[in-house]
Amino acid sequence: MKKITLALVMLLGTFSMASAELGVNVGISGQIGAFEATAREHEGSTTAASREISGKDDVLTAFGYGSIFIEKTIGRFAIGIDYVPEALESDTSSTSRPDLLAKASGAAATVVNKVQVDFQDLTTVYAQFMITDTLYINYGMISVDVKTKESLGTGSTYGDTDLSGTSVGMGYHHNFDNGMFIRASGNIMEFDGASMTSANSMNVIKVDQINGASGKLSIGKSF
Repeated sequence: MKKITLALVMLLGTFSMASAELGVNVGISGQIGAFEATAREHEGSTTAASREISGKDDVLTAFGYGSIFIEKTIGRFAIGIDYVPEALESDTSSTSRPDLLAKASGAAATVVNKVQVDFQDLTTVYAQFMITDTLYINYGMISVDVKTKESLGTGSTYGDTDLSGTSVGMGYHHNFDNGMFIRASGNIMEFDGASMTSANSMNVIKVDQINGASGKLSIGKSF
């Protein structure tokens, strides 16, 4: 997140110095799509005598959110920042699982795990190129803070983390005579994996991948 913040400060400084000559676009966007995530919770220490078995879940989650953006244009190129001001809240997921540590010791037990996650300060720094007067492609670097809210029968508690990733997209851009413009695009997002260790250092959650696809509609003004 620090790298994204630094890029934001540098970019806004460039806007203030050169916007009158090079042009600045500002606007708002609405985006809908779906994410697919794969995660596993490992119970027990890797050095423990008990066997360690991983449970695995694939989850497909629909989402919709709004964002604001500001960008500087240089000919057919544009460099910009897109920011989501509100937290994105996932649904609460509840599953029943065997207690693997209890099973390893010969006991039979089932635990209920409930997990809810908030994604905050979703920020994308991107570069955009107009292939024609109306068609463009873009590439972005994404950063988001992940706030976990869990109630796990395994007794684990996990801290917050952050994720980074990339996005690629292609879209349509139309200018109006009054300086307004509209855009419609399709985007693919891929986030790097993450690993979180529980407060008791016994269990580990590993997020292998988070992939998403979305449709985006934007309206803005050129200055």
